Amino acid sequence: MTAPRARARSSDTRALALRVLTPILLAALGGALCERAGVFNIGLEGMMLLGCFTSVATSWFTGSAWLGVLAAALAAAAYSPILAVGAVTLKGDAVVLGIAMNLLAVGLTSFLLRTVFRVQGTFDDPTLAGLPLVGGFTPLAYLAFALVAVAALLLSRHVWGLRLRGVGEAPDAAASLGVSPVKYKYGAVLVSGVLCGLAGAQLALGNVTLFSENMTAGRGWIAVVAVLLGRAAPLGVLLAALLFGLAEAAGFRLQGLGLPQQATDAAPYVVTLGALFLSTARRRRRTPSPGVAA
Repeated sequence: MTAPRARARSSDTRALALRVLTPILLAALGGALCERAGVFNIGLEGMMLLGCFTSVATSWFTGSAWLGVLAAALAAAAYSPILAVGAVTLKGDAVVLGIAMNLLAVGLTSFLLRTVFRVQGTFDDPTLAGLPLVGGFTPLAYLAFALVAVAALLLSRHVWGLRLRGVGEAPDAAASLGVSPVKYKYGAVLVSGVLCGLAGAQLALGNVTLFSENMTAGRGWIAVVAVLLGRAAPLGVLLAALLFGLAEAAGFRLQGLGLPQQATDAAPYVVTLGALFLSTARRRRRTPSPGVAA
């Protein structure tokens, strides 16, 4: 392979990785805000999937991809209070609620696919309006990277971000200072719903232009892992999402070389498990044993 061709292929892989990581990054930013507020949100997958369907349905009926994006953000935001009410107000288990939301979204979108479009499996219409490309990427991709900087500044400098962190780390102390933990937790969950809706719109109208059953295919779970690896810090989440984006892009390239699709599709999940294993091992090495004196 000549050097120019190798450089071109490397550039294509990086561009593909950036497109692939955008939905993961948007959802992970929402999960990071929830984590900072003290709400463990593993319902990202379900909110993303609902955003996928809503964006496609709205875009197809109205002929506007941007109305599809708006509808996706609103639909996922309207879905997110299930977690907020259950975990914050009713003090339920956030993990159980998140799993239930994911399962409900799979069943609900499959039912709506059959009811609205009278098809099963995949809705792929050539008249479906997709998001425009600017410099090879959709505007939502640029928005995702801008939101990383905005979130980092808010959490470190702005009073809203400092209060959000205080609510997550010491809710009783925050309440004693007149800050409402419930208000900030609800706000974080709602914002995560909006971001997951945007992630779903990017996946369904940006990366592809169709809807298929369970098309998120675990990307919401990868976003949860990105939150854990990045320790809910926006820049850390970005690096983790970039790692998974590169893994998925590399899987596409390997598929082009003749490797089985099942093997290449597993690449991002293998990287996810590997990253979790290394992160856990590193934290255990840094944590002193209970019997060891400080």
